[in-house]
Amino acid sequence: MRQPALGFLTVLSLSAFQAHAAPTQLFWGDTHLHTSYSGDAFAMGNETTDPETAYRFAKGQPVIHPFNRARVQLRRPLDFLVVADHAEYMGLMQLVRDKSPDLDSSENGQRLIDLWDSKSPKAVYYDIAGSVVRKSPYPDLLTSAIREPVWNKIIDAAENNNEPGKFTAFIGWEWSSIPNGSNLHRVIFTDKSGDTAKQYLPYDSTQSDKPEDLWRWLEQTSEKTGSDFVAIPHNSNISNGLMFNDVDSQGHPISAQYARTRMRWEPVAEVTQIKGDSETHPKLSPDDPFANFETYDHVMTFGAAREKDVDQKGNYARSALKRGLEIEESTGANPFKFGMIGSTDSHTGLSSASEPNFWGKFGVDSIPENKEMETAPDATGWDMSAAGMVAAWAEENTRESLFAAFKRKEVYATTGPRMQVRLFGGFDFTPDDLAQNDLAEIGYQKGVPMGGDLMDAPAGEAPRFLVHAVRDPQGANLDRIQIVKGWLDEQGKSHERVFNVALSDDRKDAGNDTQPVGNTVDLKTGHFTNSIGDPELVTLWTDPEFDSGQRAFYYARVLQIPTARHSTLDALALGKPRQEWTYRTVIQERAYSSPIWYTP
Repeated sequence: MRQPALGFLTVLSLSAFQAHAAPTQLFWGDTHLHTSYSGDAFAMGNETTDPETAYRFAKGQPVIHPFNRARVQLRRPLDFLVVADHAEYMGLMQLVRDKSPDLDSSENGQRLIDLWDSKSPKAVYYDIAGSVVRKSPYPDLLTSAIREPVWNKIIDAAENNNEPGKFTAFIGWEWSSIPNGSNLHRVIFTDKSGDTAKQYLPYDSTQSDKPEDLWRWLEQTSEKTGSDFVAIPHNSNISNGLMFNDVDSQGHPISAQYARTRMRWEPVAEVTQIKGDSETHPKLSPDDPFANFETYDHVMTFGAAREKDVDQKGNYARSALKRGLEIEESTGANPFKFGMIGSTDSHTGLSSASEPNFWGKFGVDSIPENKEMETAPDATGWDMSAAGMVAAWAEENTRESLFAAFKRKEVYATTGPRMQVRLFGGFDFTPDDLAQNDLAEIGYQKGVPMGGDLMDAPAGEAPRFLVHAVRDPQGANLDRIQIVKGWLDEQGKSHERVFNVALSDDRKDAGNDTQPVGNTVDLKTGHFTNSIGDPELVTLWTDPEFDSGQRAFYYARVLQIPTARHSTLDALALGKPRQEWTYRTVIQERAYSSPIWYTP
């Protein structure tokens, strides 16, 4: 059932009331940001944006861009941030550049200093990265004496910028496993303070590139220090099908123990970021007309051979959620019962995820003139996406409260815009609930929020989903709300279907033949108008095909009306003739809620 959208002023007052009355508030952040302490960031034009600068930018302060040296500033600050520099040789590029005395006793350190002087910083980076890819690390560059001072600087920057109730600075890093060019990275962060974080050094892929070993280290470190951790699988579209594989790192079928361990440490997954979107793929979801969104077909091979027959099911979140149901049916545990988030993976140290304020993946592609430069194997700045963000429903803006929201999966992803999205599931919602001002309070009282579980449906009852979406106050109107359902049939085979559950402009639902919302983008200026779409959509939807004996999941996908892609804005700025525009001109930004699962 779709309710008429409210006027803009009413939307603002309703949202303000909810934030005050509901048990949780909405906070915006980025859990995947690199600074100059990451070797690839340093080599690609970011020698100056350190963790301290990254936090200043995230908090809304003006800073200097590391490459083009312009003053840059966020119009709307973030609420929380994870600086997630690569653990492998963290900060080493600075040490080599500065001919640090810390490298005096290191044979490889002196060799890299000579390489810097005789060739280039990039040559140094490729030497370092090659040692990781070849699995032949340099032990003399991985000593505590070299690593600890850099890690302490990262910790101190987070401690200096953490302001409970106002801004949360998490302590974290990225474990950068890349076997044969398959990206299996995880971003890891903790809710604990610097005193605790200084009791260990970040686990890196030179110690092991297998996630099972990472989880073992997390368990051991947790027991030793009292820390807790969240490990977030990197945007999975470039994993060569391995991120959500149906076997473990040794090729053995996934067991119940594997599934429980993975979910202990990896409650959420990153599904959208600068290197494209990982919700689904047109080949996996051929009946979904919105499946081909920011599809990114490049793999960071570093000279390794790309797998010829990639299992795309292991690359994308929706098929992983379906695979999880299948594995749970056979083992009793689901290894892919994850919530969904977005983040940038920016290597500029600047968390900017909006199309008109996108500063590129690296420093070098931050200006339109450099968009043709190769920033990854066979990829340029034009291929990159201005994305994404993570939204968390939490009681307050503190490490403890936000961390708990990640653990219970009450978080969601957007591709950049700050759309407010609520999803509740239950068996007791009624149409009258939609007329109430305290929509979220009713949702918590009668059901479970995104990330939650429904079990054992009452006889003759189907789950009902209360969905509420409000546009970004500074952005585009909404096109529609959809519910994506995945389920398991009697033979143990998974299926999916996308339902249009709320449409703007009083359109009628006709499945994939539903009238498009339209397009107001002016390709001469890149501007759009909110003369189409609705500022708010709210609905109560009941699954019309529910079978109480079948495992299932449901998540909301919210689409905006079309807006200009950053490539259009840059092409216009460069004065490129229209016939030379090789990238899509407009996109429909979106949000993905974390799922709600039904188990018989």
